[in-house]
Amino acid sequence: MKKILVINGHPNDQSLCAALAQEYVAGAKTAGFDTRLVHLSDLKFDPILHKGYLKIQELEPDLVQAQKDLLWAEHIVIVHPIWWGSVPALLKGFLDRVLLPGFAFKYHKGNPWWARLLKGRTGRLIVTTDAPSWWNKFILRDPVIRMMKSSVLEFCGIKPVKVTQLDQIKDRSKDVIESYLKKVHELGKRGA
Repeated sequence: MKKILVINGHPNDQSLCAALAQEYVAGAKTAGFDTRLVHLSDLKFDPILHKGYLKIQELEPDLVQAQKDLLWAEHIVIVHPIWWGSVPALLKGFLDRVLLPGFAFKYHKGNPWWARLLKGRTGRLIVTTDAPSWWNKFILRDPVIRMMKSSVLEFCGIKPVKVTQLDQIKDRSKDVIESYLKKVHELGKRGA
């Protein structure tokens, strides 16, 4: 039975992203997958990596549990909006604080290559945006997708990472939003 961790990176637990995360989990549970859902808005932690990697601050209990959840998972799903071409500050702070050297990756002295310590896991990004997907892809060149996929998840060894981008959210009808929720439910049923 596949172990799936779903992380809602939206700071509002009543958002469309929260509903998408819940739909993914509902679909995964109907298929018999072992799932855990984390709403970052429920966690208590300082999102600032105050000294960078020069001095790692002690992890709060919620971040210790988040690391345990990441190690437990075989498939990691992160749901978040695109804000200003990036992720919400809460999600960025979570990544900074949790994906630490020695946990998610390890540099080798005198060697440009690094150990990917979360290897063996797959990923999915479910991303919402008010812009049309063609704008993000061709004009902006998908900065948040490239960052999250390549610079974060694959850097730590999580791959392949598939992407579901749901665009023009602010202009979509209730029926289209419902179709997005069904689409994500089906992804959950497949554990994809």
